[in-house]
Amino acid sequence: MSHQNIKPKNSWVAVPKNSDFTIYNLPFGIFETKRISARAGIAIGDKIVDLSVLHDEGFFSDITQLPNDIFLRDTLNDFIALGKPVTRKVRERVQDLLDEKNEDLKEHQCRGKAMVNRKEATMHLPVRIGDYTDFYSSVEHATNVGIMFRDPENALLPNWKHLPVGYHGRASSIIPSGNPIIRPKGQFKDPNMDMPEFGPTRRLDFELELAFITGKPTKMGDSIKTADAEDYIFGFVLFNDWSARDIQAWEYVPLGPFLGKNFASSISPWIVTLEALEYFRVGGPVQDQEVLPYLQCEKDHAFDINLEAYIQPEGKNQNKVCSSNYKYLYWNIAQQLAHHTVNGCNVNVGDMYASGTISGPNEQSYGSMLELAWKGTKPLVLEDGEERKFIEDGDTVIMKGYCEKDGIRVGFGEVSAKVLPAN
Repeated sequence: MSHQNIKPKNSWVAVPKNSDFTIYNLPFGIFETKRISARAGIAIGDKIVDLSVLHDEGFFSDITQLPNDIFLRDTLNDFIALGKPVTRKVRERVQDLLDEKNEDLKEHQCRGKAMVNRKEATMHLPVRIGDYTDFYSSVEHATNVGIMFRDPENALLPNWKHLPVGYHGRASSIIPSGNPIIRPKGQFKDPNMDMPEFGPTRRLDFELELAFITGKPTKMGDSIKTADAEDYIFGFVLFNDWSARDIQAWEYVPLGPFLGKNFASSISPWIVTLEALEYFRVGGPVQDQEVLPYLQCEKDHAFDINLEAYIQPEGKNQNKVCSSNYKYLYWNIAQQLAHHTVNGCNVNVGDMYASGTISGPNEQSYGSMLELAWKGTKPLVLEDGEERKFIEDGDTVIMKGYCEKDGIRVGFGEVSAKVLPAN
């Protein structure tokens, strides 16, 4: 797909109006059903293409690098590690097979076996995540937090416009969409308290983020240049960085987030490839502070991805509470990866790098409850009159993301999780 020109395509598979999973998208994931074990698939409309069936039937016979069982593994790591020339060929071959002008799969005797109903599938984590880094790349979010907790006159810390701030998070507690989370417990100390107390967090929050996944490893001592960064990025998922704000506020000086963050993060199960997003590439914000040479970029690395967050109280309707966009991020993916590796830190296939909360310029585009309800001082009023300062037990938080231009839509589906009471 070229950025300048895109050929109109239609699929012989029925794709509902406003589906995220069009023939232009074709994201990769790991699914299973009651009848078949966990394996690799591609989403199209309300169906999943079982890639192992296509491989068995010889549809990828010209892609000689594919091992026989590559699509029967329960993560995509080994497939992604084959490299973009291979993964791109597989996606383009499936795109060709699903095209309305192509009857090779449509009329093939394996069609029934190859096309799985998405509603019958259970989705797994798409990759084995060895390491996870969370950045802090939205200037609006960083400014809002600085105003709330520090000095409104100097909301951003002195380093913020010089480097993409980040921290190393916990990969073991990243879970796929649909899995509930348990309200975490920990220490907190409000300004009016003499001593810290222990108990369930009273300020559970979401953070609306996107995360990229690396598809190519480096050796210790190697660095990735901004010009080469996208060669190392396979694709993106939606990312909800759950946060316990009271635990976080008490613990984060001097070493940053720990128990306030590591209890759970939720991701969408379908990896949208960089190739699928190419048509939606845009320029990011102007960086008004000149950055050091290793962070300078020759091309645009932002994408016009609409992002939404919803709160659904138990037994009630979804309430949209936020509309933001990935293009607002001050620090882009090339700068994030270049900075991450400039000291020689090695990266692996399947590692995940979240953007940090993606907030926009107005109150409706703030990507966390901390900002939307302004530290609890301006509660959100839901459609039935209920108020929310933070997320309550029984609430389900749902995030969605999609690109749309010239009638072409590429989306991420959703990431959702229900909050259960503390144990």
